[in-house]
Amino acid sequence: MRNDEPGLSILVERMRALQPHLAVLEATGGLEVAVVAALAAASVPVVVANPRQVRDFARATGQLAKTDRLDAQILAQFAATVRPIPRPLPEAGTQELAALLTRRRQLIDMLTAEKNRLSSALKSVRKGIQAHITWLERRLAETDHDLSTTIQASPVWREQDDLLQSTPGVGRVLSTTLLASLPELGTLNRKQIAALVGVAPFARESGAWRGKRMIRGGRAPVRVALYMSALVATRYNPVIKAFYRRMRDSGKPAKVALTACMRKLLTILNAILKHHTPWRAATCVQHA
Repeated sequence: MRNDEPGLSILVERMRALQPHLAVLEATGGLEVAVVAALAAASVPVVVANPRQVRDFARATGQLAKTDRLDAQILAQFAATVRPIPRPLPEAGTQELAALLTRRRQLIDMLTAEKNRLSSALKSVRKGIQAHITWLERRLAETDHDLSTTIQASPVWREQDDLLQSTPGVGRVLSTTLLASLPELGTLNRKQIAALVGVAPFARESGAWRGKRMIRGGRAPVRVALYMSALVATRYNPVIKAFYRRMRDSGKPAKVALTACMRKLLTILNAILKHHTPWRAATCVQHA
């Protein structure tokens, strides 16, 4: 697929002529963004599908081969069978915030890798690695400043950020991640938001057999940030701390208890934004 301006114009004109009920394409690491934006601007209903879900669908239909033509056919079958619902595109500001947050994660990954290399590097390359670490740390500080500036420039985000960070255990990283990557927070019920993030356990049962319930799917960046905050909350958030202790006292493994704390913390934050109430007042509506 061409991703340049002339190529996009040709694609949009062809799609307009076809007047499709729905256009479906796979997420490709951000390369699909310009195409999706162009189609949406042309009022073409468009959905970005999870590649794993599409591939699972292909295997279920017996299609194991993979070419561009076959991929297009599978996407068409997927759209006709599953009927995914188009979601409104994030606003430009949200996309900018998400891009900054993605860049922050990339910088942290590079910093971690370089610091690991430095610990075992020979003298001949240590100076270069240390210089790169210094540069990455400077870029990370600048990105953090840009994230803060972007949030503070929006009255809505500023209010939501203050509400989220009023919760013990929730810091700048989780708050920013939720604002950028989970705009649905505060608009869905607790079951829907848990399923969207991927912290709702799925049943695994067949006849009399009962397997362990497991979480899967959802939005991985949100889940990672939520995990770190839940760890902190089990020590410093009175509600989460008591909940975690009850789970452990009832015999639940630590990992299961912590996953439940992630879900409970997400439920609380969802209620906080839904009711526009800070942490102290939110305790009475945390299960709303």
